[in-house]
Amino acid sequence: MAKLILVVFALALSLASVPAFADGVPAPLQQAGLNLMPWPAHVQLHEGRLALTQQFDIAVTGHPGPRVHDAATRLLQHLQRRSGIAFSQHAVTASPGDKQAQLVINVRRPGVLKIGEDESYSLHIDSRQAVLTAEDGLGVLHGLQTFQQLLQSDPTGYYLPAIDIRDKPRFQWRGLMIDVARHFQPVDVIERNLRGMAAVKMNVLHLHLSDNQGFRIESKVFPELTEQGSDGQYYTQDQIKQIIQYADERGIIVVPEFDLPAHAVSFFVSHPELASAPGPYHLYTRFGGKNPAFDPSNPETYVFLGRFFKEMAGLFPAPYIHIGGDENPGTQWNNNPVIQAYMQPSITSNEALQTQFIQKLAAMITADGKQIIGWDEILQPGLEKSAIIQSWRGKDSLYQAAREGHRTILSNGYYIDLLYPTSDNYLNDPIPPGTHLKRSVRRNILGGEAEMWSELVRPGTIDSRIWPTTAAIAERLWSPQDVRDVAWMYKRLYLVNLQLEDLGLTQIRNQGALLRQLAGQHEIEPLQMLVDVISPVRGYQRMATGNYTTHSPLASIVDAATANPWAAIRFNEWVDRFVDHPDADTEQKIRLQLEGWIANDPALEALIDRSPDLHSVKPLAQSLVTLSKIGLQALDYLDRKQAAPRAWARGTTTDFLQARESAAETKLRMVDGIEQLVVMALKGERSSGSGVTRGEEKNGG
Repeated sequence: MAKLILVVFALALSLASVPAFADGVPAPLQQAGLNLMPWPAHVQLHEGRLALTQQFDIAVTGHPGPRVHDAATRLLQHLQRRSGIAFSQHAVTASPGDKQAQLVINVRRPGVLKIGEDESYSLHIDSRQAVLTAEDGLGVLHGLQTFQQLLQSDPTGYYLPAIDIRDKPRFQWRGLMIDVARHFQPVDVIERNLRGMAAVKMNVLHLHLSDNQGFRIESKVFPELTEQGSDGQYYTQDQIKQIIQYADERGIIVVPEFDLPAHAVSFFVSHPELASAPGPYHLYTRFGGKNPAFDPSNPETYVFLGRFFKEMAGLFPAPYIHIGGDENPGTQWNNNPVIQAYMQPSITSNEALQTQFIQKLAAMITADGKQIIGWDEILQPGLEKSAIIQSWRGKDSLYQAAREGHRTILSNGYYIDLLYPTSDNYLNDPIPPGTHLKRSVRRNILGGEAEMWSELVRPGTIDSRIWPTTAAIAERLWSPQDVRDVAWMYKRLYLVNLQLEDLGLTQIRNQGALLRQLAGQHEIEPLQMLVDVISPVRGYQRMATGNYTTHSPLASIVDAATANPWAAIRFNEWVDRFVDHPDADTEQKIRLQLEGWIANDPALEALIDRSPDLHSVKPLAQSLVTLSKIGLQALDYLDRKQAAPRAWARGTTTDFLQARESAAETKLRMVDGIEQLVVMALKGERSSGSGVTRGEEKNGG
């Protein structure tokens, strides 16, 4: 049995072959082992390679600035660590560059870290030298990440393929929001995620710094905000400056968000007089519920916020401050007679009252040299055109705002905390093919942003929710629109995930640590095979239970499971390929995987029985082995060229229904693949073209 499990494990690590063409990308490039993500705008592969040796060195010409020198030095260090080769050069300095170096960087100017700066670059590699050329330093940073991803090896050593790349982003705004308010995330979490962002050419870190569960940034003007509203978990201003500098070195701007007028309990803990209903207020430990709001009729509200935003505007160099503006039910406003009197006679709705509130904030923030960003609820008549609209409720508001002259950012479809299949996020295009928008409207759509809300993550698990899914979102926002083949994306994403771990991200190692914790003193391999075919229930199903608080340990099997159960993804892709183009090699992969799941079951069930924390996953283990046996029976019918009896298929109905049920807040994700085999067996022939294509299990939540 152990030998069979090892064979299946090796199959799970192997890369599935891809279709003849990924949309817009010729097959030879797919099959060349170029694990680039985001995929560049133009790629031409040549014969030959540039060998990586001890003589490898980097020279910079033109007007680079310290950002380029620091990034080039980091590349040297990374290549040394990856290859184990000790280079003679240890740092890239500002001294005149040697144009005979193995990597020559040509840059005209340092560049300005801002949205809309030229981020393009070109990269030429032949057997003698690599040349990276960019208009400014931001393009150099992106080109160095591509160079790093190109590193390959074979028995002769490490090398980079001969290639020509011309590249630039499709969208200007390629962001990641991290909610540090609901569950605080220390500086090291932010910094390692900045490294991941830079690796996939993202350029905006959006920090959600205040909400009902905590206020997470030091104010020297109002120190009571963190003294009373943070439970001691917040960033000092020196730490914020450290994060901003770390991001700047990697070409990333940091945008702060302070959610107003609702989601503001952490303000009211120390300043109940600014709320629309009497206090006292305490930080929420649960999520959802009532959503108190600032009192827009109180002049002291604007005095306080004016002083606060002036302080924050001086701390954050980015030209943007996000003011939230979402999910204000207006309940407190409706129940406050002073506010109701204030609204008479000209303010006719809570939406109009919020717009007035936002306008006053915008005037203050504009006076401090910043532009406001808000969630799409702030899109109301009278809103200044300079306000940027972040659409979280759908593309209708994205396009409406763009048509009205606002710059816009798409978040809807990029809520990575909901753990939908990465393929769903990947195919979610801000401007899908066939969308009819005027050129002026398209120009207003800045790009998109992945959203990591933190109700159900802690520092040890947050990376597994952000990565590697966010790399696929980064490709959607950077690469040409026609780069969208799901199977090829997953092939590259698996390896990019390993590259991200090499940067210090913890989504792989921390999963193993949590599984070891759950398994007690026992080996985790049987449990790992189960986790590789399950993912958490999707959407808001976990939140709907009401079982979670800010103090929940978040250390169960569902917290170890991810949106990318690799064995299930590959199995479903094999079945898709087998249904469309039956062949013996693919059938053998499918059969070995099914046999491996069956062989693993005794050890898995024994582990479950010994470990109290795992009892709840037993139904999943039982369904996995039951369906694996059904899948083998289907293959046997196909091998005999015999149509499976309909009575046999009907007899599996209950098994499939049970397998689709959740357990331990997770679900099996290979069910559709096995069901496809049953459908194929009923036909009794290896006919191609099932009409079903699937990058990953899609059976609901």
